[in-house]
Amino acid sequence: MKIVIAPDSFKGSMSALQVGQTMEKAVLEIFPECQSIVKPMADGGEGTLDILLQATNGRKIPITCTGPDGKEISTSYGIQSDQKTAMIECANIAGLPLVPIEMRNPDKTTSYGIGEAIRDALDRGCSSIVIGLGGSAVNDGGFGMLQALGLQAWDEKGNLLSHFGKDMLRVAKVNIDNLDKRIWQTEIKIASDVTNPLCGETGASSVFGPQKGATPTQVTQYDQALDTYGTLLEKEFALLVKNKHRTKTARGLEDDVSKKSKQGAGAAGGIGFALLTIGGNIYSGAKLIADMIELESAIKKADLVLTGEGKSDEQTLYGKAPGFIAEIAYKHNVPTVLISGSLGGETSALQKKFSGFFSIQKQPITLKDSIKNAESLLYEQTKQILHFWKQMRKIY
Repeated sequence: MKIVIAPDSFKGSMSALQVGQTMEKAVLEIFPECQSIVKPMADGGEGTLDILLQATNGRKIPITCTGPDGKEISTSYGIQSDQKTAMIECANIAGLPLVPIEMRNPDKTTSYGIGEAIRDALDRGCSSIVIGLGGSAVNDGGFGMLQALGLQAWDEKGNLLSHFGKDMLRVAKVNIDNLDKRIWQTEIKIASDVTNPLCGETGASSVFGPQKGATPTQVTQYDQALDTYGTLLEKEFALLVKNKHRTKTARGLEDDVSKKSKQGAGAAGGIGFALLTIGGNIYSGAKLIADMIELESAIKKADLVLTGEGKSDEQTLYGKAPGFIAEIAYKHNVPTVLISGSLGGETSALQKKFSGFFSIQKQPITLKDSIKNAESLLYEQTKQILHFWKQMRKIY
């Protein structure tokens, strides 16, 4: 018997690897002779870097850069064993957990550190960059990131602007003449589970702004400002395509479709849009990572797939790692069981792809206690599910 274990992280309590190892412990207790294969997953958010490092035999690169609140932080990104591909997780540099809840305010956050990490990777000779966009604390449309790469911006009075969200609100003119030219020789793969455009009712500010501390008034301000800023950037890059600086490596810039309206442009507070403007391409984060860890080849030979995440609802089926895993397993007629920290929303939708879906919370419990005891709760629930599956196999 072969069981593939491919969970996402339980945010706030266990990494994807820890979740996988806990599930595997339960599997081997119920099925001691089973061949268990642990394939930790992510979709571009928290934990993406560690999984990519493991899959590519990469190494962490320590870096000191600007955090989301503008203060200097010590963090890291990764470089694959080929020494040519950098792996950057936005959550490590501009992530929401790096800003205390009471301090969250899009006016006071910046994506500048992402640009610093990109520049550091370029300095090390990388010609390809994979960027995971989940879990950011910013809503600046990548304004800070692009400034770290050489963008200049001014307000209506001609004052040079800094790199915070509040500065993006005032932008009236941008210039990309000093943008790092190496970026045009760099392949940029954007890993994201978000399909939102930059602006509008389903845009970055309207959907994700509140969780980053935006008030209703700020949501409206940022949505309008991102539209203005986005238009200014697109005009600048359109000129780049036409003028003498155009190169064959400025790929993607000739696209007639506005980058603002593209799926994923609203990811990470609009960082997705900024990366698209410099030639990046957006991929399903779950698919990109699944391909890199050769997940499908393992699943198609399995008897059962176990997956999970911190909280599951109907959105699990749309871009999240467990939903993507279930799609693969469904294609190969392999049953998939979802075991998550909690269930919410319209869980009946999960029946479309999952053979079963369960919460580790078997009785009333506080969130604090659930997080504290997540490992033991997951272990016991996994054992119970597998014991039931074992009995059903005997009957049928």
